[in-house]
Amino acid sequence: MTLDLESLVAIDVHTHVEQDDHGHFSLDSELIDAAAKYFKSDQNQTPTVADIAAYYRERKMAAVVFTVDATSGSGHPALSSEDIATAAAAYPDVLIPFGSVDPHGGLGSVRRARNLVEEFGVRGFKFHPSMQAFEPNDRQFYPLYEAIQALGVPALFHTGQTGIGAGLPGGHGIKLRYSQPMLLDDVAADFPNLTIVLAHPSVPWQDEAISMATHKANVYIDLSGWSPKYFPPQLVRAANTMLKTKVLFGSDFPVVTPDRWMRDFDALDIKPDVRPMILKDNAIRMLGL
Repeated sequence: MTLDLESLVAIDVHTHVEQDDHGHFSLDSELIDAAAKYFKSDQNQTPTVADIAAYYRERKMAAVVFTVDATSGSGHPALSSEDIATAAAAYPDVLIPFGSVDPHGGLGSVRRARNLVEEFGVRGFKFHPSMQAFEPNDRQFYPLYEAIQALGVPALFHTGQTGIGAGLPGGHGIKLRYSQPMLLDDVAADFPNLTIVLAHPSVPWQDEAISMATHKANVYIDLSGWSPKYFPPQLVRAANTMLKTKVLFGSDFPVVTPDRWMRDFDALDIKPDVRPMILKDNAIRMLGL
C-alpha cells in the first residue's frame, strides 16, 4: 500500500518522532517538559513511529516524520534516522520519512545523507539551527547542501522562536539567532535547485521569511508550531495571495496536534480555493509526490 493522494484530507509536513522502539528519547526530560508547558500541550510528548502512523491514519492524513540530530549542539544522543526510516517503511500509506544528520559531522554527514536517501528511502532532511548550534550560511556546511541538492530532496529548517528550552535559565543554552531566516537566503541563492522549507511562522522575523519565499522560487514556508489563530497578519495575507502556492500545512505534532491546528485554521480568513493548496496540493509538489 502506498500514499493514496486522492483520498488524503491533508499532508502534515512537520511531525516529530520523539521516542524509538528501544525506549530512547530525542530530548532530555527537562526539555520535553518545558516544551509541553510552552505549548500548553497535554498530548503524549514522546510518540513512536507506530504511534504517529496510527494517529494520522485515523484522520486520513499523511505525515512527514523526522527527528533532529543535535548530538554536537546539545550533547544528547540522537535517535537514529535510519531506524525511523526503516520503521516508517511499514506504513507507506501514511508516513513520509525525512532524515536528520549532524551538520558538524563534515564529510561523514555528507556520506550519511547520501546513504539515508539511497539506502533508506528518506524523502528530505530536517535541520534545527538553534538546537544543532550552527549558522546555516557558514560555507563549511555547503558540501552537505550540495549533496542534498544533488539527491533531489528538500531541506526543512526550523526558523524563528523555539519552544525547546523556553522558560529555562538561558533557554538551556539554545541560541535563537541561528534560526534567523535570512541566514538561509544565502543558501537558497547559492543552491537554486535545493528546495528549502522555512519551518514555522518565523517570529520575530516573519517579514524576512515572506520576502525570501516571494523572491526565491525554491523557498517554501510551513505553518507548523503555532495555532493559526496566532499567525502574524502579514503571513495570512501572503498565504491568501502571492504565497498561496508556497505555504504548507504543518502541525509540529506532538506539541501541536493537527486537530487543534485544523480547528483554528477553519476559523482563519483563507480563501476557499487556497485552503486545499495549503493543506495538500503544495506539499505534493514540494515533496515531488
